[in-house]
Amino acid sequence: MAYVAVKGGERAIDAAHAWLAEERRGNPNVPALTIAQISQQLARSVDRVMAEGSLYDRELAALAIKQAQGDLIEAAFLLRAYRTTLPRFGQSEPIQTEKMSLRRRISAIFKDMPGGQRLGPTTDYSHRLLDFSLLDEPLIPISVPSSESADDSAPLVTDLLGAEALIEPHADTQQPPADLTMTPLEFPASRDARLQALARGDEGFLLAMGYSTQRGYGNTHPFVGELRMGDVAVSITPAELGFSIEIGDITLSECQMINQFTGSKHLPAQFTRGYGLCFGHADRRVIASALVDRSLRSAELGEPATAPAQMVEFVLSHCDNIEATGFVEHLKLPHHVDFQSELEMVRALRATAALSSSETDAAS
Repeated sequence: MAYVAVKGGERAIDAAHAWLAEERRGNPNVPALTIAQISQQLARSVDRVMAEGSLYDRELAALAIKQAQGDLIEAAFLLRAYRTTLPRFGQSEPIQTEKMSLRRRISAIFKDMPGGQRLGPTTDYSHRLLDFSLLDEPLIPISVPSSESADDSAPLVTDLLGAEALIEPHADTQQPPADLTMTPLEFPASRDARLQALARGDEGFLLAMGYSTQRGYGNTHPFVGELRMGDVAVSITPAELGFSIEIGDITLSECQMINQFTGSKHLPAQFTRGYGLCFGHADRRVIASALVDRSLRSAELGEPATAPAQMVEFVLSHCDNIEATGFVEHLKLPHHVDFQSELEMVRALRATAALSSSETDAAS
């Protein structure tokens, strides 16, 4: 596909931008949305944009949503483009999710576990009925439960299985993790690169891939070992200090998926892991990521890779909605020269076919 430079049309483009700004603002008699309102009351949208935009900044994500008129993919595109302009001062230390200040913690495999189940803010048990009282919601201060600090009474559920050697051990690697924000994805992709691609992949695509594994397109039998959401401290080790210091907290969601594994020539029967982690409160994303992560490990575990969700290049090459958007939406731009060349080719082929048919008729 040849790309043709766009020339002229500046007046039309300027007019389109002006019209877009007018559409974005909407009826001037309606109060304008504030960034604080978006950040506080459209929090799940903000979380998604931060994840897919690869930047943890609630204010900027809310700004991107406002600028994009609520188009979350466009907002993630804006945020990721902005992130590329930021300087990098250093690397943080690995976060300790087992020390998460928990707001939500559930397990589908143990009814009773140390620390207990914590439903947190969830729609899991709602009736999915429209709440018409929100049409005219009064401005009444409400009390929001504070997050509960995690301690030794809320260990990772997978550690309980690990104590009995019933689940595969954590991978022990000393290699620095991949960083897709600095280097492009390459194949074969290591698991850390795959997990990073899933963490910022399109939520709808991940959901579809994860769902496909549950419908039989992949050899998995999954359980949510643990799903937790809360705040985690971020630490760095400045070279001038030589020791780590906390620089803030971020909200994360984490899913440890447990899958049945009957064993192989080299591995005993045990449970295997699927993992998902991302910014914000995002149950759906981390569960889908964990399902897909486990499917992408099929070759590593000696399983046949026959389904789309088990094919690393297929999944990782198509899960990034920013890359997909650019390649799909460029079709809206002028392709006049390209089309004219193909139009002439089709006309020539039809003329050749017609001539050949007439010669055949004349010979008969």
